[in-house]
Amino acid sequence: MLKDFFVLSLNNLRRRKLRSWLTIIGIFIGIAAIVALISISQGMQDTINEQFEKMGTNKIMVMPGGEIKGMPAMMTTMMAELLTEDDAEVIEKVKGVEVVSPVMSKVSKVQYGKENSYTFIYAWPMGERKDIWEDMMEIGDGRDLEEEDKHNVVVGDDINDLFDKEIKIGSKLKIENKEFKVVGILKPTGGRDNDLAVYMELKTAQELFDTKEFMMIFAQTKEGYDPTEVGENIKKELRKAKNEKEGEESFNIQTPEQMLEAFDIILDVIRIVLIGIASISLIVGGVGTMNTMYTSVIERTREIGTMKAIGAKNSDILIIFLFESGLYGLIGGILGILLGLGMSKGAELMAKPYLGAGIFQVSMAWWLIVGALVFSFVVGCISGVAPALQASKLKPADALRYE
Repeated sequence: MLKDFFVLSLNNLRRRKLRSWLTIIGIFIGIAAIVALISISQGMQDTINEQFEKMGTNKIMVMPGGEIKGMPAMMTTMMAELLTEDDAEVIEKVKGVEVVSPVMSKVSKVQYGKENSYTFIYAWPMGERKDIWEDMMEIGDGRDLEEEDKHNVVVGDDINDLFDKEIKIGSKLKIENKEFKVVGILKPTGGRDNDLAVYMELKTAQELFDTKEFMMIFAQTKEGYDPTEVGENIKKELRKAKNEKEGEESFNIQTPEQMLEAFDIILDVIRIVLIGIASISLIVGGVGTMNTMYTSVIERTREIGTMKAIGAKNSDILIIFLFESGLYGLIGGILGILLGLGMSKGAELMAKPYLGAGIFQVSMAWWLIVGALVFSFVVGCISGVAPALQASKLKPADALRYE
């Protein structure tokens, strides 16, 4: 019986091709927008989670800049005084801290052959302290830096985007008029700035740029210690060393869990807003489906009377029209999923050269596809409820006399 209802509904859609396609367009535009937005935002969330898993849950990040109400965190960091070696020593003495790794960052001119370009120079201690970075910065070609590498550097995977001539293992770069040999090339990190950067040993960078200030200090906790608790102890000790009051710190401390939570909240808000906007087109599509079904009921009044005269029940007529409106939604959902996945994949391919290979990607999860199909079918059915009820309540005699 259900198969007969389905075939009858499908034939009715075929008989009114133009109207059917115009109705379906209203559904699939909304579904395409929702699928594209969710797949992109979910992909970004998966990438962020992956990066934090690489970082590890036992690492604490100390950055310059306290919390100022009404001012973004990035702005406070830029305005604040940088961290120093004294700060690193204080952090290293805190109970539960296993190793401390200061990070220096400078934008500098890099010369390769006759070409010049500007990029980030990152530096941190080598030796045992570099273990803190091993999971985040993996060597793809060549070798990693060692403590004695005073004239060697490692470069990011996208460094060749800055120069016409290819940089390889053994190439010579000039930074601040001093020559350095490339001994390693990193695997893609997913961060554009990181993949374009040059990396060197911390003491070498301090001598090169004549500075002992740091943009960040990483602390790795010992096994069995809670990073959040250790982070609070670091804050307490730094506050004491800097003679600062609680709430007026010139630094801020974040654990991977806190950073991940902040990212998740931002992504959730963005996702809700964008899906809300995209849902407006679904509402319009639903109204279009309802209008089409009302028109169909009027056009097929005599047909409904005939079916009732030969024994069709009210429930049969109701199911036929619900099947038909559901098919509008289902077909629109299938087309919308294909278009949405295509849009999101296209956005990923266009963004890849600018943001890096791993920072912007889509997630084509099975639950998204199944959910979109079910949702579009339900929207179609709901839009057809009122017209279907009207059709099922028609009296056979009145319907057969309808002109």
